[in-house]
Amino acid sequence: MMVADEVPLDDKAKRMRDLLSSFYSPESAMSTGIDSAKHASPDDINSNSFDPDHYMNLMVHKSNLEGLLQRHVEMAAEIKNLDTDLQMLVYENYNKFISATDTIKRMKSNISGMETNMEQLLEKIMSVQSRSDSVNTSLFDKREHIEKLHRTCNLLRKVQFIYDLPDRLNKCIKSEAYADAVRFYTGAMPILMAYGDSSFRDCKLASEEAMATIVKNLQGKLFSDSESIQKRAEAAVLLKQLEYPVDNLKAKLLEKLDQSLKGIQLKPEEIKDVAVDLTPSDSAHEASINEFVEAVRAFRVIFPDSEEQLVTLAKDLVTKNFAIAEEYVQTRVCAADLLGVLRVIWNDVLLLDEVLEEAALSNHSLEAAKAVVMSYIKSAFSHLLQDISDSLLKVLKKDGMGEYSLEVALDASTKAVLQGGMNILQEFRKLLDHNSGILVRLRELTIDFVQEGIQDFFRQLEDHFLRFSGRNNSSAFKDHGLVEGAQGDKAFAGLVLVLAQLSAFIEQTVIPKITEEIATSFTGGSVRGYEYGPAFVPGEICRKFRSAGEKFLHLYVNVRTQRISFLLKKRFSTPNWVKHKEPREVHMFVDLFLQELETIGTEVKQTLPQGKRKHRRTDSNGSTASSRSNPLREEKLNRSNTQKARSQLLETHLAKLFKQKVEIFTKVEYTQESVVTTIVKLSLKSLQEFVRLQTFNRSGFQQVQLDIQFLRIPLREIVEDEAAIDFLLDEVIVATAERCLDPIPLEPPILDKLIQAKLAKSKEQNAIPS
Repeated sequence: MMVADEVPLDDKAKRMRDLLSSFYSPESAMSTGIDSAKHASPDDINSNSFDPDHYMNLMVHKSNLEGLLQRHVEMAAEIKNLDTDLQMLVYENYNKFISATDTIKRMKSNISGMETNMEQLLEKIMSVQSRSDSVNTSLFDKREHIEKLHRTCNLLRKVQFIYDLPDRLNKCIKSEAYADAVRFYTGAMPILMAYGDSSFRDCKLASEEAMATIVKNLQGKLFSDSESIQKRAEAAVLLKQLEYPVDNLKAKLLEKLDQSLKGIQLKPEEIKDVAVDLTPSDSAHEASINEFVEAVRAFRVIFPDSEEQLVTLAKDLVTKNFAIAEEYVQTRVCAADLLGVLRVIWNDVLLLDEVLEEAALSNHSLEAAKAVVMSYIKSAFSHLLQDISDSLLKVLKKDGMGEYSLEVALDASTKAVLQGGMNILQEFRKLLDHNSGILVRLRELTIDFVQEGIQDFFRQLEDHFLRFSGRNNSSAFKDHGLVEGAQGDKAFAGLVLVLAQLSAFIEQTVIPKITEEIATSFTGGSVRGYEYGPAFVPGEICRKFRSAGEKFLHLYVNVRTQRISFLLKKRFSTPNWVKHKEPREVHMFVDLFLQELETIGTEVKQTLPQGKRKHRRTDSNGSTASSRSNPLREEKLNRSNTQKARSQLLETHLAKLFKQKVEIFTKVEYTQESVVTTIVKLSLKSLQEFVRLQTFNRSGFQQVQLDIQFLRIPLREIVEDEAAIDFLLDEVIVATAERCLDPIPLEPPILDKLIQAKLAKSKEQNAIPS
C-alpha cells in the first residue's frame, strides 16, 4: 500500500516541475517536449504525441465497464488537482511580483538623497587638497634646509665615532666586551680603509694597537681549558669575523665538545626532581643543554663542513639519555616519573633539532623511546608479580596465636591482584593521556605493549602458582621463614588452598574487571604483528586459572587425605588385632582424626565460602547408625555363634544389590562443606582398605565398632552429604566383620555407655584452660 501511495506523489512532483519549466522557459519546454515525443508512445497521456482515439480504443479493449468508470473518476480527480496546482502557482508568482515591486520602490526612495551628499563630500575633499598644496609650497625651502643639516649631523657623528674608536676599544678591553669591540671595529673599517692614511691616520694606528690586544685575548680564551665551550666558540666566531685563521682549531674544539656531553647526561636524582617539582627551565640540565646547543650553533658557523661530526655527537647524547631512562624504569617508578624523564629528553631533542635538522633526532628517538616504554611496562608487571608472591608467602608465617593466617593471606593476595592490576592500568592510562609529542606517536604501540604485557603477566602468574604448589619448592618456604617437616606440610597445604581460591577469584572477578578496563581505556593498537605474541585474550586466561584452581583444590584434598591416611595406616598396622583386648574406651586415633578434620575446617573457613548442606538424615531414636547397620547389629545380637553371624554377612551383601544407590564421590566444589566432605569420604575409604588388610578377633571388631560409632555424630556435623558418610561408616564395619574370626558386636547399652564416657571425658578436657 505504501508503494502504491508513493507513485501518485512522484507523478505530481513531475507535473509540477513540468509546469514550472514551461512557465519560466517555454523554449526549453518545447525542446524537451519534442525530444520526449520521439520516445513517448501515443497512449501516454502526459506526452505531446498523445492520441485520444488510440488511448480510448486501448482502454476499451483492456478494461471492462467498471474499470472504465473507475478510470473516469481517477482522471476527473487528476484534472481537478492540476487545476488547483496551476491556480496556486499563479497566486505564488503574483505575490512574488508584488514583493519585487515594493522592493524597487524602497530602493528608489533611499537613493534619491544620496546625490546631494556626494557633491558636498567632493567639495570638502577639493578644499582640503588645495590647503595641503599651499602648506607644502610654503614649507618647501625650510624642509630642504633641515634635510641638509640632518645629513651634516650624521657625517659629524661618523667622524666623531672614528675619533672616539680607540677609547671605545680600550673600554671594551677593560670590560671584556670583545663582541662590542669587534662590532665597532668592523663597522669603522670602510672609513679607515679609505682615509686611514690621511685624515684618520692616528686613529687607525691606535685602533689597530687595541685590536691586536683584543685578538691576543681572544686567542687566550680559545685555548684556555677553564673556559666553557660556549665562550670558546664565541671567541672563535669573533676571530673569524676579524679574518683570523681558525680552521686548525676544529679538532680541539670537537674534542672539547665531546667531553662536555658527560655533564649533560641525565642522572637519576635530576630526573626525579624534574619529574616531581622542578620545571625544565629551573634545572641544571636545562642550562647545560642550552649551552651545548649554542656551542653547536656557533660551531656550525665557524666550521660549515662539521655537520657529520655534530650529528654523531647529538645522536650519542640522545641515545645515552634514553639508555639511562631505560635503566631507571627498571626500579619502582610511577608514570609521572617516566613522563618527567621523557619530557626532559624530548625537550633536548627539540632543541637539538633546531640547530641540527639534518640529524632527524625525533625519528631517531622514536625507537629508543619505544624500548623505554616497553621496559617500563614489563618492569611494572614484574613488580606486581613480586608483590603478589610476597603477599602469598610472607603472611603464611605464624601469627601470635601460633596459627597460619590464611584469611590474611587470601585477603592480601586478592587485593594485590585486583587493586594492583587496576592501579597499574591507571598508571598506563596516564601515558596515553599525555600530550607529549613522542608519546602521541607511540600511542598505538603502547596499547599493544599493555595488552601483551597483561597476557604475559597472567601466564607468569599461573607459572608462579604452579611452582608454589610444587613439593620440591622448599627454597621458597625457607626464604620466607616457613619451617619444614610437619609444620612445613601444614603451611604448604594452606598455601595450596589459598592458591585454589585465588585462582577462582582471578577467573570470576579479576579478569572481567581487567577486560572492562581494557575495553574502556586501551582500545586500538594492533600495529604489532602476531609474531610478538597475541594481545589480551581473556577467555584463554580464564580457562587457565579455572584449570589451575581445580588442580590446586584437588591437590589440597590429596595432601590432607594423605596425612590422615598415614595416621590411619599407623593405627591399624601397629597392634596385633587377633590378640586385641576388650574395648574399654574410644581409641586415641579418633581424637587425632578429629583434630586433623578440625584443622582442615579452620583452614577452609578462612578461605572458602560456606555452601549448602544436603542429604541430611535423622533417626527417630537419635541414633546415627544407618538403616543397613541397624538390622546387622540387631540380628547379630540375637545370634551367639560365629556361623550365624557369617550367614548374616551374606544376607547383608545381598541387601546391597537391592538398596538404593548412594552417590559417594562427587565433584569438589569451592565450598567449605564440599572440601571437608570429600576429605572425609577419601579418609573413610582408606580406613576401609586398611581394615581389609587385617584379621580381627571379637574384641578387635568391637573396638572398631566403638570407634566408628563414636565418629558418626561429629562427622555428621561437618559434612554436607550425611547419607554417603553413613554408608562409608557402615562399609568399614562390614569390612571389619568380614575380616573378623568371631564378629559379635557390642550390646547397645555397653556401646552407649562407652560413648557417653568418652563424651564426658572430652568435655572435661575442653573445660580445662590451656
